[in-house]
Amino acid sequence: MNKQTAKVRIEKLKKEINHHRYLYHVLDKQEITDAALDSLKHELDDLERQWPDLITPDSPTQRVGGQPQDKFDKVRHRSPMLSLNDSFSLREIQEWETRLAKFLPPDQKVDYFTELKMDGLAISLIYKKGILVRAATRGDGNVGENVTQNIKTIEAIPLLLSTENLPGNTRRKVASEIEVRGEVFMSKKVFERANKEQAKKNLPLYANPRNISAGSVRQLDPQITASRKLNFVAYDLPTNIGQKTHEQTHKFLRLLGFSAGGHNQYCQDVESVEEYYKKISKLRDKLGYWTDGIVITVNDNSLLARLGVVGKAPRGAIAYKFPAEQATTIVEDIRVQVGRTGALTPVAHLRPVLVAGSTVARATLHNMDEINRLDVKIGDTVIIQKAGDIIPDIVKVLPKMRNGNEKLFNMPKKCPVCGSPVTKKSEEVAHYCSNKDCYAMQHQQLSHFVSKKAYDIEGLGPKILEQLAKADLVKNPADLFDLSESDLEPLERFAEKAAVNTIEAIRNSKKVTLQRFIYALGIRHVGEETSIDLAREFSSIDKVMKASLAELEDVHEIGGVVAKSIHIFFNDKKNISLVKNLIGKGVYILPERVIKRKSSLTGKRIVVTGILESMSREEAKEKIRQAGGKWVSSVSKNTDFVVVGDNPGSKAAKAKKLGVPTISERAWQKLLK
Repeated sequence: MNKQTAKVRIEKLKKEINHHRYLYHVLDKQEITDAALDSLKHELDDLERQWPDLITPDSPTQRVGGQPQDKFDKVRHRSPMLSLNDSFSLREIQEWETRLAKFLPPDQKVDYFTELKMDGLAISLIYKKGILVRAATRGDGNVGENVTQNIKTIEAIPLLLSTENLPGNTRRKVASEIEVRGEVFMSKKVFERANKEQAKKNLPLYANPRNISAGSVRQLDPQITASRKLNFVAYDLPTNIGQKTHEQTHKFLRLLGFSAGGHNQYCQDVESVEEYYKKISKLRDKLGYWTDGIVITVNDNSLLARLGVVGKAPRGAIAYKFPAEQATTIVEDIRVQVGRTGALTPVAHLRPVLVAGSTVARATLHNMDEINRLDVKIGDTVIIQKAGDIIPDIVKVLPKMRNGNEKLFNMPKKCPVCGSPVTKKSEEVAHYCSNKDCYAMQHQQLSHFVSKKAYDIEGLGPKILEQLAKADLVKNPADLFDLSESDLEPLERFAEKAAVNTIEAIRNSKKVTLQRFIYALGIRHVGEETSIDLAREFSSIDKVMKASLAELEDVHEIGGVVAKSIHIFFNDKKNISLVKNLIGKGVYILPERVIKRKSSLTGKRIVVTGILESMSREEAKEKIRQAGGKWVSSVSKNTDFVVVGDNPGSKAAKAKKLGVPTISERAWQKLLK
């Protein structure tokens, strides 16, 4: 990216961020998630770091919030209420520490104090002679709103400071005038209760706790604020009453009568900070309030002051945010992939971006209907979403970010692999390659056959399968069982030992469960769960192959479209020949284990979200199946309950929205037993 391109991009980002900041801070509305807005701000900050001469006074990186509302008196802060720069990885924290070293004496040791980053509204409190006399919102950082009467309704904020446990000199300073800063927030229980009340009144649900906290503090009637049961945590003491470190600041705040957070920790170095971050990541779902990251502050107050301020933020403090499930990026291209059934799937090639803890460079667009619904073009700035192990999706296009150079995408008329005509049935949304012998389809079928959920044959990755196909050794899955060490040794990447190991893995895979065998065949519309349903219903591959359309439709969870697809597959001579060929080459299909004893999970549709401490995701699937339950990948009204582990994704939130019960991992283990 050159400077001129960066300048155009920066202007677009500033306009988009300011638009959403105005909606959020002034109108109390929200069009995109906090994670998506954070991603836009992060990109702007990165660009301005690269081209600092493009920074302008009106940039969102140079100020904190929107204009204060006219319904409250305006209050000028004694010192600016600063915001924090965001980071999303250990690498960025290490880079921050390297930047700090440039402003400090050589070999200066730096330690840190870490605390939770609360999801609420920043407030400044002024106390005279120990009595609360003024409370103000952050506003634009310099001028906020006087919300004293509303803040007085929050019981977590003392109206009279406690000074009896303070040292004598400190007590005298507190007796004059001091400022305390902190965050007004709402607990999870109170937030859920507020949304239940909204639902009873047929009113829109609150989007997030920060919105309702901000709206509650800005109510003209203090009684409304009092009814919201808000909470408060103090995080700073701008008035020096004798504190020399940020850790000591928190101790003084507690002595004065404030909650200063229950999970704060001193960290001697960045490695200790990372350990704290991981600990909180696992703990956060069990907390009674929302936190979107941690705050890292240089512990020595004299060093913190020496480091000063850069733009809108103190140089010596930074937010280390938890992985976002949403982020913004740019669609650099849209290319088509050909699947094992011949379906053409458009895939967005993205500018790499960190989402939910991993770097994402591609997102599925499913089909042309989805592209048209989203109105996505090549070159668009988009919001992508990733939850758990699901392939990322584009959830929203930001049309105001367009510069006129975006390009429309059209589905190709010919298969990009074999050049055969592309067809589309009127009753379907997908486009298909018309050539059943298309190389891409064969290759995808082989990849599917050896995949983890099918035959799970180690050593046969996509590149190896491609070599086998090019050498004319394998055309269909049954050919794999004819391979020998001597076939593999001449191929690139194969030494004698690797060839022996691969052939051994192929031989060991000959014993396979019925559900894995069905899944490995790659029948259209038949995934892992449908394979299990078929195996449990018919118990042998012969019975599945001979089943009538009516018998297939009678299987629980299998609809007409899926049943028809299965029936067509097993009435195709080519597919019948493949099954017979596999069995003829020594494949032994293990009889399906039938669940005879009913349990509390029998027939239940269960979703698991987050990280489980006691078992892997695959082990959880097997546990559910052994108990007669149904593993489901997405939450709907038909879901019986959701098991919530550490760092849950959007599924937990969707469950609450739909009224689907959620249970902890421990409660679920009791059900399993």
